[in-house]
Amino acid sequence: MAANTFSVESTLPAPVLLVEDEQLIQRRLEGLLQQLGYTPDALVTASSLAEARICLANQPIALALVDLGLPDGSGIDLIAEMHTADPSLAILVISAWCTEDAILAALRAGATGYVLKERDDMEVLLSIRSVLRGGAPIDPFVARRIIDELKPKAEQATDTASGETLSPRENEILSLVAQGLSNREIAEQLHLSRYTVECHVKHIYRKLAVSSRTRAIHEARSRGLIG
Repeated sequence: MAANTFSVESTLPAPVLLVEDEQLIQRRLEGLLQQLGYTPDALVTASSLAEARICLANQPIALALVDLGLPDGSGIDLIAEMHTADPSLAILVISAWCTEDAILAALRAGATGYVLKERDDMEVLLSIRSVLRGGAPIDPFVARRIIDELKPKAEQATDTASGETLSPRENEILSLVAQGLSNREIAEQLHLSRYTVECHVKHIYRKLAVSSRTRAIHEARSRGLIG
């Protein structure tokens, strides 16, 4: 945990609370914030819910970047606590979690925006900049999940029956599934988090109207999606 006095341009809300337990991701986000004009002493970092709560007790926060998967619980709980204490606080989720339940729970708890960790630096940077300007950035993949969640059940059933098209990433992952790779092995090969791969696999199941890897491979082959 690190908390210090800060000196930063008056146009940038500070300090920023960065809640992230992966050191590489934490350093990446610190670098992006510094690109926006923040100085290191304007950043407050925490790698767990407990550390974040100590930071919040010690000083007011002007912006929060929060991961959901933390070692001592869910970032959703922290988001709810921060939003209750200050409903105007801008809170951007930067997470590998992409299930409908996690996304909607975070937004309902008070998150201002939601972006996936797998996005490149420019996309994450644009999301942070949007929040700073009063926007509510939603990752396109996340937006799609929300739209699907809000669709009438009859329309969802029609989509499933007609067969949805797999995205290029889903086709890539499906090919690796067909080669016998586990989710963890796929994640390592594609440089994604395991949670992101699991999300993609679930979406493949839904689009192919199957419930297992074996059935997904069989259905994909019958449709000519893989060899």
